[in-house]
Amino acid sequence: MMLRVLILSLTLFTGFAQATVLQRPVTLDTGTGELFGSLLLPKSDNPVPVVLIISGSGPTDRDGNNPDGGRNDSLKRLAWVLAKHNIASVRYDKRGVAASLAATPDERNLSVEAYAADAVAWGQKLKADPRFGKLILLGHSEGALIASLAAPKVDAAAVISLSGSARPVDQVIREQLARSLPPPLMLRSNELLDSLKAGHTDDNVPQPLQVIFRPSVQPYLISLFRQDPAKAFAQLQMPALIVQGSNDMQVGVGDAQALKAAKPDAELAVIDGMNHVMRIVHNDMKRQLASYKDPNLPLAAELGAKIIEFIDGLRAS
Repeated sequence: MMLRVLILSLTLFTGFAQATVLQRPVTLDTGTGELFGSLLLPKSDNPVPVVLIISGSGPTDRDGNNPDGGRNDSLKRLAWVLAKHNIASVRYDKRGVAASLAATPDERNLSVEAYAADAVAWGQKLKADPRFGKLILLGHSEGALIASLAAPKVDAAAVISLSGSARPVDQVIREQLARSLPPPLMLRSNELLDSLKAGHTDDNVPQPLQVIFRPSVQPYLISLFRQDPAKAFAQLQMPALIVQGSNDMQVGVGDAQALKAAKPDAELAVIDGMNHVMRIVHNDMKRQLASYKDPNLPLAAELGAKIIEFIDGLRAS
């Protein structure tokens, strides 16, 4: 196994020296606002596979950066790894985020359903482009759920879940907060989670909890909490790859195993030492947090190797 990963990693390295890649901005008119993205297209005489990269939760942009969490360029770097191995990609700013802010400037109007519809529209645009071959939807973190919801509607060739949760997100938030909040705030956060899960907003949010439960984001959370990621993943009829890091402090290996149980024919790759922003980082909170703000850290080599191996298998089928 390690030898295969080494060989693939060396192939990746060689590809960086050989590939010619076209970089272009791309846009999508959704009818309810324009979305902005980035295309990486390797030079090729034949159609190449294209990966639609869907970013994670909150104001995370097309490159994997979040004004609250820092700049790490995780998705941008991943796109370049793919491009150098003759795989095209489009990554985009979700509506309400970064360059696509004007599409939905008020976060009260955001929803999981709108995000999924946008992914479908992007997918349709890419499938209609003769430069592209098979369409793969890759979602990171919350984006994995969006990919699972959108893939059947756009008849994608495959889905890649990268650090995706198997549980409804309210359960994940509850677990994360239990590790850090004092009992009074934990009690109030559980009350808020229960209310939102039931479909009700609650404006009585203590200041320390505003970043998570501010009233303006609650409609989105209601739409998110009614989703069951494992169920959506189980319904996929196309090939799927689950990639999870062992040192991810936001999503655990148990979630990846649950996704695998939901769809037994999916491939599962657990990358030893990889964290949520796709870097090899020790399970140390200080180092983990620093990696979220360091775009110069290399991606885990096995990550690119696994994804490329999976897509190459699609090309051969």
